[in-house]
Amino acid sequence: MATRSTDPKNPTGPGVLDSVSKAIIEQLQEDGRRPYAAIGKAVGLSEAAVRQRVQKLQDQGVMQIVAVTDPLTVGFRRQAMVGINVEGDIEPVADALAEMGEVEYVVITAGSFDLLIEIVCEDDDHLLEMINKRIRALPGVRTTESFVYLKLRKQTYTWGTR
Repeated sequence: MATRSTDPKNPTGPGVLDSVSKAIIEQLQEDGRRPYAAIGKAVGLSEAAVRQRVQKLQDQGVMQIVAVTDPLTVGFRRQAMVGINVEGDIEPVADALAEMGEVEYVVITAGSFDLLIEIVCEDDDHLLEMINKRIRALPGVRTTESFVYLKLRKQTYTWGTR
């Protein structure tokens, strides 16, 4: 259960973000390279306080600051969403998929599939190897259905914090 911290130097407890932390995240979602001083001015904190908040948010796994690339321009010619149905416990399969470098995200779902994953591959041969030799070979995987990306039309990470 998430609890709110009462320490004024540590205003967020696990799983709870205050309005300042949310504002910092939104600033970084707009521009991950925005200087801490500029963020501080926007949210009413010093540069040092913003730096501490950002580090804490990263340490807690609330956010990451990464470079988002267009996979085609860095040599990954094939992306796909794969729906997976599992026999038995879903979590060990989800954990095994999460360990694969080509798998960008794993979602446990309610609906037609037990799991949805996104994979990024070098080419169609690599995609085939991933699905046929690695994913379908996992114990518990019953079926897969692949949705190959033909063109990436939109990819943003600026949904805010609500």
